[in-house]
Amino acid sequence: MTVSVDALDLRAPSFVADPYPAFARARAQAPVQWHEGLGLWLALTHAESNAVLRDRRLGRIWRDKEPAERFGSFNLIHRNAILELEPPDHTRLRRLITSAFARGHVERLRPWVEELAGRLADELVERSAGSEPVDLLTGMAEQLPVAVIAELLGVPEADRPLLRPWSNAIVKMYEYGRTAAVEEAAERAADEFVTYLRQLAAERRTAPGEDLLSHLVSVRDADGDKLTEDELVTTCILLLNAGHEATVNVTGNGMLALLRHPDQLAALRAERDLLPAALEELMRFDPPLQLFERTATADVQIGGVTVREGQKIAALLGAANHDPAVFTEPETLDVRRIDNPHIAFGAGIHFCIGAPLARVELQATFGALLTRTSVLELGGEPVRRPEFVIRGLETLPVALGR
Repeated sequence: MTVSVDALDLRAPSFVADPYPAFARARAQAPVQWHEGLGLWLALTHAESNAVLRDRRLGRIWRDKEPAERFGSFNLIHRNAILELEPPDHTRLRRLITSAFARGHVERLRPWVEELAGRLADELVERSAGSEPVDLLTGMAEQLPVAVIAELLGVPEADRPLLRPWSNAIVKMYEYGRTAAVEEAAERAADEFVTYLRQLAAERRTAPGEDLLSHLVSVRDADGDKLTEDELVTTCILLLNAGHEATVNVTGNGMLALLRHPDQLAALRAERDLLPAALEELMRFDPPLQLFERTATADVQIGGVTVREGQKIAALLGAANHDPAVFTEPETLDVRRIDNPHIAFGAGIHFCIGAPLARVELQATFGALLTRTSVLELGGEPVRRPEFVIRGLETLPVALGR
């Protein structure tokens, strides 16, 4: 029997504010359910979501947005993206990108990231000295990951303010129920971003540096294969869009969770070696990406239902990360949680290639805030973004003190 979850209204303000109770109710009915409004299956449990992410009969199959002439640049940056490809194309592209990443870029940046996080935290404390709350999102969470990706790629300082607005406009295309204005803004941002990166890549070919973009330009495999220019541009855009959106929203969602659970914040202050495990728990508790679609290339049995060839099925990552079959007391935030197989970074061949860098950024951000403050409290009511797929905050007012 097909169970319908049309009751999950992904655009309802109450659902966007807190989807986890609705997930729990739906998960108790069946592990995989059909959503008529979305026209796809939804996997609500950890086991079934994991299967969706790992089963090779379920693939990322990109289809250009129509009309093609309206979405030329948006289609280009997805048609060539590692996230949208399957083997053998995915295997080839990931091998080349991993080879460039393997030149020590993440560890090279760690001291720089920690210094930047400390400076941003100090600025927040100084601005909050007059007892006025400050916004953690604009004051730190949004600034740090964009700066890190820009430093990683070697984007000149003067151009870095361009990156965040481009990314913000593009990722709104992943939401359901978007408007024509949102689509036009996304295409315009994609076109400007592609044009900019083509110019920057041309500069790196004639004057290479030690940045990742230079290494992506020059990387070759054992057979002499290299990235095409479209693949190069797409990879850089994906690193920024996926990388900084995840870090910004883990920072916002995670800090809000800690501020609403002061006992957990106090535990983290008292035992700083808990920080790595605590960050994994924050990603589990309120993940930044809630839904990841795949398409069946053959009939597939998942959770007692048959996903027919050509049908879509999505892993609901937030629902999976709150599955009581896997996580003890899943609705409880526990910074001491050790057994934590969350799938906030995905799973299988599409596991986030930037996960090590994201962890460096998060450890630096939360570490700096804990080290440089003795007071860290909510300074007002936070405002959540109205979108569901990419879950995050618009503002997070905090009061800080030394």
